[in-house]
Amino acid sequence: APKARYIDVTAITPTPLGEGKTTTTVGLTQGLGYIGKKAACAIRQPSMGPTFGIKGGAAGGGYSQIVPMEEFNLHLTGDIHAVSAAHNLGAAAIDARIYHEGRWGDKFLAKQGLERLSVDPYAVSWRRVLDMNDRSLRNVITGLGDMGDGPIRQTGFDIAVASELMAILALSKDLADMRRRIGSMVMARSKKGAALTAEALGVAGAMTVLMKDALKPNLLQTLEGQAAFVHAGPFANIAHGNSSVIADMVAARYSDYLVTESGFGSDIGMEKFFDIKCRASGLIPDTVVMVATVRALKMHGGGPKVTPGRALDKAYTEENTELLSAGLGNLRRHIENVALFGIPCVVAVNAFPTDTDAEHNLIIEASRKAGAFDAVVTTHHANGGEGAAALAEAVDKACDKGGDFRYLYDLKSSLTDKIEILADKIYRAGDVSYSSEAKDLLAQFEADGHGGLPICMAKTHLSLSHDPAMKNDPEGFTFPVSDARLSAGAGFVYPLAGNIRTMPGLGSKPAYMSIDIDPVTGKVSGLF
Repeated sequence: APKARYIDVTAITPTPLGEGKTTTTVGLTQGLGYIGKKAACAIRQPSMGPTFGIKGGAAGGGYSQIVPMEEFNLHLTGDIHAVSAAHNLGAAAIDARIYHEGRWGDKFLAKQGLERLSVDPYAVSWRRVLDMNDRSLRNVITGLGDMGDGPIRQTGFDIAVASELMAILALSKDLADMRRRIGSMVMARSKKGAALTAEALGVAGAMTVLMKDALKPNLLQTLEGQAAFVHAGPFANIAHGNSSVIADMVAARYSDYLVTESGFGSDIGMEKFFDIKCRASGLIPDTVVMVATVRALKMHGGGPKVTPGRALDKAYTEENTELLSAGLGNLRRHIENVALFGIPCVVAVNAFPTDTDAEHNLIIEASRKAGAFDAVVTTHHANGGEGAAALAEAVDKACDKGGDFRYLYDLKSSLTDKIEILADKIYRAGDVSYSSEAKDLLAQFEADGHGGLPICMAKTHLSLSHDPAMKNDPEGFTFPVSDARLSAGAGFVYPLAGNIRTMPGLGSKPAYMSIDIDPVTGKVSGLF
C-alpha cells in the first residue's frame, strides 16, 4: 500500500514569467533529503511548444533541477510523440469513414462487416494535434484537391498535450483502464446527434497499442540524487494539469515523502488535483505548499506590466513594501482556497536576489494571518537542498498535524451546480452566465449520462477570475461560460470561460533563437 506523505506544490496567481513552482518542487524534494528523509518528486513532462516558445523548459533551475535536463525538456522517451500518433490516427479514421461511407452503399459496407455511422462532418470534435506552438494551424481546411483526397472539412490543430489522450494517460491506473477510457472517448456525432466513440469507429484498440509503452513512467533524478518520476504533461488551463496517477502510485510506495506539483495556481491546477486526480487515484494529500514571490505580489498590488523578454521595472527590483502590501489579497485568497479542502498550507517564499528581509517578513506575517500553517523563505535556487531545509522542516510538521481532506463538490450534483460551486467558492464570482450553446451542450451531456463527471474548467491562469486583466483578488464579477466540451474517456466535462486557446502561438523572440549545439562536443546550449 502507498506509504508516502503526499505533498502538492501550487502557487499564487503567477506573472507570465512563472514563480518557480517546479524549482520549488525539486528544491523541497532535495530539502527533505537534506534533513534525512527519503523523498521523491513526480512532475509533468514539458511540451516542446513552450520549450521553444516564451516559457522555456520546465526542469527547474539553479541548484534545484531535474537531470539530464536536455532529455527532460525535449523528446525524453517519446511519450508525447506516442500521444500525437494515436490522436492523429483517430482523426484519420474519422475522415476515412466519412469518405468511404460517401462512396459505398449499405450492402457493400455490410459485406465489409461495417455498419453505417453517418458521421456528421459538422459535428466532429476530434481535431489533429502537434507538439509545437503554431498559430497558423488553429483553423485549417482539409481535403482540398480532387475527389480522392477526402472530404473537405474545416478543422484545426491543438497542441498535443491538450489531447484527451494525454489526460487519459495521466489518469489511467493500468493498461485495462487506459483501454476502457480510450474506447469511451466521444470523437464525433452522427447526423441524428448520437455520440460516436473511438470504440464505434473501430480505432480504440490501435490507439491503445500506440500508447502502451507511454503508460510506463520515466525515472530521472534531481541534482542531489532523489528519484524524479516524470510522466504525462496535460496543461492546467485547458486540461487537468497534473502528472500521472501511475507515477504517483509507484512513487508513493517507494518513498516516504512524495512531492508533486499541479499547474499554475490553486484556482486551477490544485483544485483539479484534488477534485479530478485524487478522485481517480484514491490517494489522499497531506499538505499543500503555496509558492509566493515578491515579484508576483507586487504585480497584483498594481505594479507595472511584466512582459517576458523585457527587463523588469525597478518597482520589482527595489524595496517597495507599499506595492507588496497592496497585492497580499491574492496570497490570502489562495490560502483560503487550500482551507476549503481541509488540509494544511505551508507558504514557500521563493527568494530572489533583489528581495529584502522587510518584504519577506511582510509575506510571512500575512500568510500566518490568513491561516497558513507556516511560511518560510526558501533559497533552493541558489543553495539546493540546504536552501530548502527550513521549508522541508515546516512541511514535515504540517504532515504531522495532518488535516481532514474533503472534495469541493459532490459528483452527484448537476454539471451546472458543480460549475457554480467552483465559481462561487474558488473564483469568488457573483454569478455565472452561460451562452445558449454552452447551456445546450451541458444539457446534452447530462442527457447522455455524463452528469456525474467532475468539472475541469478551462480558464486563464493569470487571474483568479476568467479575465487576465483582473489582478489581485477580484470578487462579485459575472463568470461567463462560453462553451463546453466533453472528455468522456478522461472522465470530465470542461467548460470554457473567456478566451482560451488550445493551440498557442510563438512570440516575436521565441526561446528557440537561443538554442544551438556544439558540433564537436554535441553539447546543447540555450535550453533553460
